[in-house]
Amino acid sequence: MKNRLAWIGSGVICCVAVSANAGHKTPAQATVATAERTPVVIELFTSEGCSTCPPVDVYLSRLEAKQPMPGVEIIGLEEHVDYWNHDGWVDQFSGAEWTQRQQEYVARLKGDTPYTPQLILDGVKVLEPKNGRDVQESLEREAKEEKTEVAIFAKGSDNDGSEKFEVRVGSLQGAGNPEKADVWIAVTEQGLSSDVKAGENKGKTLEHAGVVRSLQKIGTAAAKNSAPFVLNPEIKLKSNWKKENLRVVAFVQDKKSWHILGAATTKFS
Repeated sequence: MKNRLAWIGSGVICCVAVSANAGHKTPAQATVATAERTPVVIELFTSEGCSTCPPVDVYLSRLEAKQPMPGVEIIGLEEHVDYWNHDGWVDQFSGAEWTQRQQEYVARLKGDTPYTPQLILDGVKVLEPKNGRDVQESLEREAKEEKTEVAIFAKGSDNDGSEKFEVRVGSLQGAGNPEKADVWIAVTEQGLSSDVKAGENKGKTLEHAGVVRSLQKIGTAAAKNSAPFVLNPEIKLKSNWKKENLRVVAFVQDKKSWHILGAATTKFS
């Protein structure tokens, strides 16, 4: 495992111009991919124990907050790996499941080894934040790809406190004519931070993008299924999650290529 320096300067954000702010929809509204903004998913594998990670955390936060590109709805998933925990600081948001997910990507994308920080666009493209123009072109290109329609709706609370949702998946669309795709649902939380007491970031207060609190596969859609494919997942909130800062992301990922074919997001009711 290693870290890779990713320089983030003001020029990177400038390359991804912020002229589209006026047309930005809130996460609660942006439940369906539309011609105006097509959702793309950026996964960030990061750690509070990695000295080069904080600038990329900030970078992803800004992309989500500003939504700087016309036609693109950026959905960030910040996943904290656990392989830095032996270097003096245990990342409270880390988990073996995020490490395993990154290892799967490394194998599928034919990488050498997992590293942090690592940004992966829609499961198929590694982004280098230091190359702002390449990031912009990659986002624009991915948003123009044929997408599977995904919608998610909050359906209220159950008697046991679980939150109910409805996820609708249209006919599978995307490169490679996908035959089967896994349907995932993630819970992310904004506004999280840590005062780091040890390790490479000792003495720093780290602010995070939308940290993934849970990620679960809720079903598998097949090309032969009649659309829409409807699922009704329930999510049990943990006591240390702040409901007002939570967001739910549904996305469809091709079983073979791991290409994310479509996504949608909403807030809790």
